[in-house]
Amino acid sequence: MSVTSTDHKGFVKEKFDFIVKRYDLVNSVASFFQDAYWRKRLVKSLGEIKGPLLDLCCGPYTLSLEILRSKKLTLYALDLSFEMLSFGRLKLKEYTPYVFPLKGDAEKLPFKGESVEAITIAFGFRNLPNRKEALEEFSRVLKKGGSLLILEFSLPKNVLIKKLYLLYLKYYIPLLGGLLTGDKEAYQYLAKSIQDFPSSEEIDYLLQSTGFIPIKVEKLTFGIVTLYHYKKA
Repeated sequence: MSVTSTDHKGFVKEKFDFIVKRYDLVNSVASFFQDAYWRKRLVKSLGEIKGPLLDLCCGPYTLSLEILRSKKLTLYALDLSFEMLSFGRLKLKEYTPYVFPLKGDAEKLPFKGESVEAITIAFGFRNLPNRKEALEEFSRVLKKGGSLLILEFSLPKNVLIKKLYLLYLKYYIPLLGGLLTGDKEAYQYLAKSIQDFPSSEEIDYLLQSTGFIPIKVEKLTFGIVTLYHYKKA
């Protein structure tokens, strides 16, 4: 791992540790409560699976809980931030027996080969500095034919909507995040990471070049979010 990627992960971890208590609130308000809809779309795309499932960059288990409300299965929830995992445990309640939290790096998974049926990652893929290496790890631990579902921000194709969205990212997100969490810098990073993230075409190429087969690429809410559904060959 390069020094650059180590520094990047340290920065991201530090920011997520700090904003954990208001993380879900900011996400809901900033998305005008569309984030719940996005997660439901991902869960619907999972279809009928028996598990185990690995939810990466899980944060305070927001997507993990949405999955378990729909289907009770063994779920491993991994995040780089112990603070996120610890704080989120308060929300698990009756789902606690199904969830196995793990503090770890999504680019170096603590799993045997072909040990999980599905991998999900919501709004965390863009925070991984070594995405190709991460996808190779995902492929390693997925069973043959296993599903990979990535929910990630993207830039709209419509020129007018894209201009408005860029203004929203530049001014509204840092202002809102700063007011609600006290860490404006974390949300300036968020805005920049969205703008710098590769297009859906580039992500599709990266996924296929790593051996994943496309099932569906779905644009949500004017294209500000993309749901990637792929399978391991």
